[in-house]
Amino acid sequence: MAKVLLLDGNSLTYRAFFALPTDMETADGQVTNAVFGFTSMLLNLIKDQRPDAVVVAFDRPEPTFRHEMLPEYKAQREATPDLLTQQFGLVREVLEALNIPSVEMVGFEADDLLATMAVRVSDNKDEAIIVTGDRDIYQMVKDPFIRVLYNRRGVSDYALYDEDGILDRTGVAPSLYPQYAALRGDPSDNLPGVPGVGEKTAAKLINSYGGLDGIFEHAQEQTPKLRQNLEEFEDRARKNLDAMVLRTDVPLEVDFAAATWGDVKTEEVQRLFGLLEFNSLYERLREILGDALPADESSKSVLEAEPLTMASVPECRDMLASLLESPDPVSLGWATDAGGGLVALTFVCEANLGEVLVLGPNFLEQEEVLGLVSRLLGDEEAGFDTHNAKGLGRAMRRLGVGIEG
Repeated sequence: MAKVLLLDGNSLTYRAFFALPTDMETADGQVTNAVFGFTSMLLNLIKDQRPDAVVVAFDRPEPTFRHEMLPEYKAQREATPDLLTQQFGLVREVLEALNIPSVEMVGFEADDLLATMAVRVSDNKDEAIIVTGDRDIYQMVKDPFIRVLYNRRGVSDYALYDEDGILDRTGVAPSLYPQYAALRGDPSDNLPGVPGVGEKTAAKLINSYGGLDGIFEHAQEQTPKLRQNLEEFEDRARKNLDAMVLRTDVPLEVDFAAATWGDVKTEEVQRLFGLLEFNSLYERLREILGDALPADESSKSVLEAEPLTMASVPECRDMLASLLESPDPVSLGWATDAGGGLVALTFVCEANLGEVLVLGPNFLEQEEVLGLVSRLLGDEEAGFDTHNAKGLGRAMRRLGVGIEG
């Protein structure tokens, strides 16, 4: 049974943009927080799930059939920030370089495309895992072929749901989720529900009467206030239901055989990841592909050298002090986590490539070590070479260290 990973491109890119700081940018000033976060999530998903194929679905800017049914649909949403809009093209470029197909269609949302593709995969007796931060997709879960990997927050907090997982999470079976959501409403889509009906009441009513038809047929059996609200807002709930049921019959052309993961466009990956200064992501991609990609030339001298293991702060201090006194140029490598926090510094004196000083998080927390690093990086006479000095400066400032040189 093949495993197909189906990603909600808009949802994940939005999550990445708002999870990571907008001061993540290249030396040329291109903001990259959203495309970096998306690419990082994508690589983590591929590493963890080991899919046979990957497809990404995107929304189109044009109105959908839901807007035609309900003019108020998503009307409250603010315009997409310009810093995010400019990165969607970069996300698509990353997908193109990785040879991952993306799909979109006028009149439909990404959710409808994901639902349609999931059904096709399931009909072929293969496994579909839908990755999204949109709860509407819960309705598509169907054991054993369709599961949802729900992005709860940020770029790394996920929950994998099967039918029992959706039942535990919402109180209703996946197939009944649209009925549940129609009663409860969805503020994020500007669709209010029946007043006084929250998640618990909606689940209780759905499980007692099987859906909207049964609930409204038995409205007289409810408390006076609930009965009044059900009778008064029945039309609203039914319109919500029409909007919340995902389409599984979108006339979408997608070749899952052509979506097989692993055959990346090597030269384009090197060019694009270099342009975006995704050094750490490039190395993670190399690990996933089993070193099928060539090594990043900018870090080749460091990679070929033998790391000098620091057993204590004094040893680390002595090595940094010797670098300060050396007349030879120093090459500096650095790495950050997904949030832009510095997790490693590497120093190489060009006169002796046989020794590399690697500072991990435990040493970067030492005030004495940071003081020496600050002196070294701020010493104009010492001089050092690194990639994206501007980005390094931002990462160092988070540790309270300024770079003047």
